[in-house]
Amino acid sequence: MSLTNVYHLRRVADTSSKSCLICYKPSTSVLITPDNKDFFYVCPAHLQDRHFCTPIVDKEGEAKRQKEEALAKEIEKVKQEYEEKQRRKKEKAKDEKDKDKDDSKDKDKSTSDSKTKDEKERDEKIESIKNASSDTKPDNSPRIFELHKNFYQMRIDRLRGIEMAKRNQERMKNPSLFPSVPTREL
Repeated sequence: MSLTNVYHLRRVADTSSKSCLICYKPSTSVLITPDNKDFFYVCPAHLQDRHFCTPIVDKEGEAKRQKEEALAKEIEKVKQEYEEKQRRKKEKAKDEKDKDKDDSKDKDKSTSDSKTKDEKERDEKIESIKNASSDTKPDNSPRIFELHKNFYQMRIDRLRGIEMAKRNQERMKNPSLFPSVPTREL
């Protein structure tokens, strides 16, 4: 039986939690092989332990995370630009109010219309940028692990024991395995 020492981290619902392989506390994190031959529940704290497992760095995941960080910076930049524009418009509106008190009613209506228009534009731009990126929050923890050699050997031994038990059960069901009753010749 060949079992690769690559385990992917999966999460299950709270109602499906089972005891951790190490500390027996309920856990919703599952480590599973890509071919689904072996899986076990483990606490997230144990995943951080370098004596239990080591993360395998995913190059594509790193690139995706960096892209998302760049998008977040761009969103922040757009927000700051918009706030700066709004601040300038307010200052400009105050200067105009000081100059023309007579036409203030007409200008208030036009400035309030422009404010709502600018806010809508900003919201649409932010939404379009957010929709371009994924809607879920990025999980910065690694998702692929390699077990320490001792724990990996324990998993292999466990699977071999299960396989041997199955073979023994099959042998016990076969009647030709047992010796026949001796017959007496006369």
